[in-house]
Amino acid sequence: MKTRIKEICETRVRYGYRRVHVVLCREGWDVNIKKVYRIYRELGLQLRNKTPKRRVKAKLRDDRAEAVGPNDVWAMDFVHDQLATGKKLRVLTVVDTFSRHSPVLDVRFSYRGEDVVATLDRVCRRIGYPKTIRVDQGSEFISRDMDLWAYQRGVILDFSRPGKPTDNAFIEAFNGRFRQECLNTHWFMNLADACEKVEAWRRYYNDERPHSAIGNKPPILLTKSGGATSPSPRS
Repeated sequence: MKTRIKEICETRVRYGYRRVHVVLCREGWDVNIKKVYRIYRELGLQLRNKTPKRRVKAKLRDDRAEAVGPNDVWAMDFVHDQLATGKKLRVLTVVDTFSRHSPVLDVRFSYRGEDVVATLDRVCRRIGYPKTIRVDQGSEFISRDMDLWAYQRGVILDFSRPGKPTDNAFIEAFNGRFRQECLNTHWFMNLADACEKVEAWRRYYNDERPHSAIGNKPPILLTKSGGATSPSPRS
């Protein structure tokens, strides 16, 4: 068991003992969480805690409702990285705030409003259009192309207040996991290599990774149990 715990932590470097325990149980190990914790500490695998941030009160807009099902509310943002050569990359990140399912992670060298529209339309035609997408005030998200696309598809763009990242906390948390578990653990030799590795992580995140917020299930199970959304645009 020690060997397996070490293997899990070597491949999933940001896993704590609770998530390791979930993986072990899935694999058929009959072990309680206290034993996993003891072995985890003996092997020196515990994560280093970051310096706690100063606690402040944050209040979202009163009219913002929680998502009640898949494709109800998506959150969207950009993450920046680079190739091994130093050339910059931008990744469009999207997550469903109810199921935690990530419908797309799109890697490009640069992004414009029309590129965001093309990516969203490609994905939405396959899995359905969300009712609302939470975004910041970035130029790509406030563009005419984005505004027209949302109007034609009946999608509400819910903009965060300037300087208030807590207004879009779901995507901030997702981006943190994406950086820790994928971007920080890989070298990208070229754009195709980056696309392949990012997509592999997205599939793992959706299909296998246990999420404590949804009962240590992978998002795909909650998405299926929540019912499918029609892939056609709403009138």
